[in-house]
Amino acid sequence: MPDTSSTVTVSPLPPLATQAERLIELGVHELARIPADDLYAFAENAGREDGDALLAVHPDRVPASALAPLLRRDDKPGFVVTDMTDVDRFAPCAVELPGAPLYLVTGLDRGDHMANWSPDEALPALTEEDRTPLLLTEGIHWVLQQPAVLERNRCFMTIGSRLRKANGALDARTPAIWISNGTGRDGRERRNAPKVGWCWWGNRHTWLGFASAADRRAR
Repeated sequence: MPDTSSTVTVSPLPPLATQAERLIELGVHELARIPADDLYAFAENAGREDGDALLAVHPDRVPASALAPLLRRDDKPGFVVTDMTDVDRFAPCAVELPGAPLYLVTGLDRGDHMANWSPDEALPALTEEDRTPLLLTEGIHWVLQQPAVLERNRCFMTIGSRLRKANGALDARTPAIWISNGTGRDGRERRNAPKVGWCWWGNRHTWLGFASAADRRAR
């Protein structure tokens, strides 16, 4: 099993009211067809009870392909790799979501201690710890609210999202969020931009951890 001795602490998230303002500034509420007042109200009501929580929009309302371009790093917009045209088909797998357009994700962890693990190794370890892997859309929401969480050589996979093929088998890819080097099909102009891509389920990467959470709830 890969080494697990090194961990990095990530700063607390902004207050939920601030997160709501951020989503409204980006136009996420319009993409999700949620009135701005409803988003503010949810954040205000939830904020009375929840401290360090992430405000997330259900992926059925706003898919990853719509959220990724809203990411920014060095004033460069985020993007989805060209060979992942099916990104929005990566749906929650063995993850139970609240049945509401808005919900909270608590106890976030970037999973740095699992760097150089494969998804096949990380998933059972997270399950044993009673943690739930993040969805791709949740990972994007996290970086939207806290851009510093995406560091070079400290990025993460979101293995709560999987693509199930027509025959019922799971696709061998798993989505991840990292920083482009501006090589290959990314293009030189995208160097340092936030990047949504994929990795093989059985492969290890020293610079990718496994983002997870303690819980999800609508309130």
